[in-house]
Amino acid sequence: MSQSFYRLYYHIIWGTKYREKTITPEIEKLLKGYMPEKIKAGGGTFMALNMTTDHLHLLTSIPPKVSVAEFVHQIKGSSSHLINLSLERRTFYWQSGYGVLSLSAKGIPFVTKYIINQKQKHANNNLIDVLEYAPAEDADPV
Repeated sequence: MSQSFYRLYYHIIWGTKYREKTITPEIEKLLKGYMPEKIKAGGGTFMALNMTTDHLHLLTSIPPKVSVAEFVHQIKGSSSHLINLSLERRTFYWQSGYGVLSLSAKGIPFVTKYIINQKQKHANNNLIDVLEYAPAEDADPV
């Protein structure tokens, strides 16, 4: 059986509904434990993940047979469901939109470092606008 060759890397950013500061340390721990396995189960490759209280950054590789939109929809939907079931709150929602940037293999170290240092970059207001972009909130939570 032959396999396809691809190198498709994505930096994906999305926020909480209305950018509310609802990502607590407990939720962060749940997401960091859950997302790598969910990404692998969906055929992707987990590369980096970090977050602040109102949004997250994910670096991943997705096979060409999986659309970015479907991938993000699955990760967002299943992770919010996990959080609401685990914490028995039923009040955690992601914004419906997301931002996505493609990058080459050369950009992986830079973006990985940017993601790993999210909290410090936000604390120091040392951000790169295009790497922080997630669209404005609309009414449909995911």
